[in-house]
Amino acid sequence: MTGPLDIRTARCRYVTVCVLFWLPLGMTIAPLILLFTERGMAMPAIAGFFAAHSLTAAALELPTGGLSDVLGRRAVLAAAGLLNLTALTLLGLGTTGWLLGLGMALVGAGRALSSGPAEAWYVDTVHAHSGPGAELHIGLARGSSATSAALATGTLLGGTLPWLLALGPDLGARLSEATSGLVLPLSTPLLLGAAVEIAFVLYVLTGLRESPRPRATLREMLRGVPLTVVGGLRLGGRDALVRRVLLSAGAAGSAVAAIELLTPGRAAALTGASESGAVLFAALACAGFVCSGVGSHLAPLTARLAGSGERAVMVSLGASASGLLLLAATTASTGVGSMILAIVGYGLVYFGLGAAGPSENDILHRRVASSGRATALSVQSLALQLAGALTGLIISVLPSGPLPWLLGGAVLLAGAVLWIHRSEPTPPAPAGTPQPHALSSSASTAASDPHQQHVDQ
Repeated sequence: MTGPLDIRTARCRYVTVCVLFWLPLGMTIAPLILLFTERGMAMPAIAGFFAAHSLTAAALELPTGGLSDVLGRRAVLAAAGLLNLTALTLLGLGTTGWLLGLGMALVGAGRALSSGPAEAWYVDTVHAHSGPGAELHIGLARGSSATSAALATGTLLGGTLPWLLALGPDLGARLSEATSGLVLPLSTPLLLGAAVEIAFVLYVLTGLRESPRPRATLREMLRGVPLTVVGGLRLGGRDALVRRVLLSAGAAGSAVAAIELLTPGRAAALTGASESGAVLFAALACAGFVCSGVGSHLAPLTARLAGSGERAVMVSLGASASGLLLLAATTASTGVGSMILAIVGYGLVYFGLGAAGPSENDILHRRVASSGRATALSVQSLALQLAGALTGLIISVLPSGPLPWLLGGAVLLAGAVLWIHRSEPTPPAPAGTPQPHALSSSASTAASDPHQQHVDQ
């Protein structure tokens, strides 16, 4: 590496990585369950596939974050891309339950590996160029917007490609016949996504320059990863601001679980059939990604108008909670007015979550040293997943109606309330000692300068 990239180049490469990683996964949203059904899988088997994905992602979330902090961002991201390439190929071509289950588990492993390294690389690069006080908000917001745009685009591609293949000369039927049923029209979005994963891996290996890390033996690596993970778990207990970020991530996980579990059934009830309800849900999912992207794009403006990143998180989560409360209030009515309010509420949920994310992560990066940055992001992701899983279990036993929606709204509102009180400034640590918010690993120990308590825009 000849020198740190300038901020504009680093921002562009970070956005490109976000698009290339999430576009293939977006392509799986619409066709995946239908493809499983077409392969003859029963609903219990399909539920098992998704359980394999979730359990693998949760089990590997923290160890892979520590691995990124020890080995480097580029190697772990490239490994995530290779896992997704293998997974999408298995899912697109697999015809047996064990192959499809393995594919879903590999998607979970790739998701765990990807949780943090790209963002950590961007922050490290900006800090190397401009120092620890450099502006992060714009780049984080653009990365989040790019992720939402990639998911929205992928959802549309994944939903329309099989339909387009069935038009005219029915290329999909010919493709299936030519491959003896190995490649179905519903397989094509996943196989196209696998091709994009190749581009992702090549781009990561050639575009994400980073400073060489000290060579670590296998023993040092195996020792360094657990130490980094333990440091990540202790982080929230040492730093009040980081604790708020993690609790807010859990609140967001509860909100997302509520809206993703409850919206498909509500859409089917509104249209009168499961097939048309699925189409409506796909359209709503795409619109939700768009709203999230717009919210992320406006996050720096939100922070400026609110006066700080902390207040921006409070306002954004409050707006998102109001969306869930609107959805709860309109469950008992099917009139046009209620439907319009429900659509507004759905958009508000994703808009608020999108606007809160960059401000939360900006605060997190100003409290965590480079040696534990990816681990901290993994802890944040794990908090979101665990809270979402718990909320899903509770919702499954609640009676239908407004109560499940109110649960998600109440948890998210509690997350917003956390940010009402400002934190006291952290006193400087004695010379030669690490700051309370710095993470360390056996591979490298770094003490960061005291960071500001909120984002001044």
